[in-house]
Amino acid sequence: MVDKIVDNPAHKTRPEDRVRPEDQLREAIVTGRFQPSERLVEADLTRVLGVGRSAVRTALARLEHEGLIEHERHRGARVRLVEAREAVEILEARAVLEGLAARHAALQATPDDIDDLRRILGGMRRRLDSGDLLGASDENAVLHRRLLEISGHCTAARLIATLKSQLVRFQYRTIMLPGRSEHSFGEHRAIVEAVAAGDPDAAQEAMRIHLSHVADALRGEVG
Repeated sequence: MVDKIVDNPAHKTRPEDRVRPEDQLREAIVTGRFQPSERLVEADLTRVLGVGRSAVRTALARLEHEGLIEHERHRGARVRLVEAREAVEILEARAVLEGLAARHAALQATPDDIDDLRRILGGMRRRLDSGDLLGASDENAVLHRRLLEISGHCTAARLIATLKSQLVRFQYRTIMLPGRSEHSFGEHRAIVEAVAAGDPDAAQEAMRIHLSHVADALRGEVG
C-alpha cells in the first residue's frame, strides 16, 4: 500500500501545504492505484498517510458518501466495485448535468476559451489519426473538464466529479469499440461548435446526445 499513495502529508511542514487524507485516497482510487474490491486497512492507511485513525475514519466515511468505497460488517472498508449496469445509469445522470454545464459554457465562453476548446479538439484528432485511442480518450477527458471550467457552474462540477470518479474502470472501454472513436469525435466537435456559436440550446443538446451515445455503447456491450 505504501507505493500507492504518493503525496504523504507527513512530509509537509506547513499546514497550508497539507493535502487532506480523503483527497489522497480519492486520487489513488480514481487513478486505479487502488483496484475495485481492494481492501483498505485502517492501520496501513494511518501509517502511509501520517495521520491518526480518527482522520482516516473521517476520510473513509466521506469517500463512502461519494460512493467510492463501501464498508462490510466485520471486514472493514474496500473500494466499491461499480457494475456495468450502474455505470450506464451514471452516464445517464451525467448527460443531464454536463448538458447543463455545456449550456452555461456557451453563455460564458470567451474567444480565448473557444481557442482552448478547439486546440484540445485538434489534439484529439491527431491522436485518432495516429491510432492512439487511449490518448484520444485522455483528450476527451480534458475537453469535458475545460467545458466545466468555462461553465462556472460549481454545483454541477462538484456532482459530476463524484459521478466520474466512480467510472474509472470504464474510462477506456467504449472508445475501443469499433467505429466508436470517430462517432465520439464528431459528437465532441458538435459540442465545441455550439459553444463557439454561443448557442446554449445546441450545446446542451449536443452534450446530452454525446453522453447518451456513450451510455448506449456501454449498454450494448454488457447486454
